[in-house]
Amino acid sequence: MAELIRIYEENPNPKEVRKVVDVLKRGGLIIYPTDTVYGLGCDITNIKALEKIARIKGVKLEKSNFSFICHDLSNLSDYVKQIDTTIFKILKRALPGPYTFILPGSKTLPHPFKKRKTVGIRVPDNSIALEIVQQLGHPIVSTSIHDDDEIIEYTTDPELILEKWDNLVDLVIDGGYGDNEPSTVIDLSEDEPIIIREGKGSLEIF
Repeated sequence: MAELIRIYEENPNPKEVRKVVDVLKRGGLIIYPTDTVYGLGCDITNIKALEKIARIKGVKLEKSNFSFICHDLSNLSDYVKQIDTTIFKILKRALPGPYTFILPGSKTLPHPFKKRKTVGIRVPDNSIALEIVQQLGHPIVSTSIHDDDEIIEYTTDPELILEKWDNLVDLVIDGGYGDNEPSTVIDLSEDEPIIIREGKGSLEIF
């Protein structure tokens, strides 16, 4: 049975955030709000939790397209090869925001992702997500939660999310209604930016 915790984005309660971080540190899975859709996440350093998420999504962990949710750009060098000034300026301009950036992976990636040439980096404009990552001290690995409904691709109501995911995750954060439009995905691993998926983020800043 998953626990439901209410956290307000305007002013996330540090005590409630600590509860979430404790669950992550114990290898638990959480569903949490972002600036786009709700995400399923776990501690990037916990292999068993990563494997659980891969099983739920029906993918091999090594081949998964999970994003790394970071607090800011300061620990980017832990996961990404050195990037040039132009790319850094793009990231600085767009983040925090509703974008996932595909960047060349570094040699210091966590073990399951060692063979990856690229990684997806997110810094969502959502204070709940950012507080969790900051208190945890490193990124969470994340993937969007899809809906089986043919019309609505993403569930936006935390109560319905809890109902559906109750037996699969340890904790669901009610951060209010989510969005039903995913992030814009931009590949910056080549010479020119390539739009992989047009989502919530505006393309005008590029």
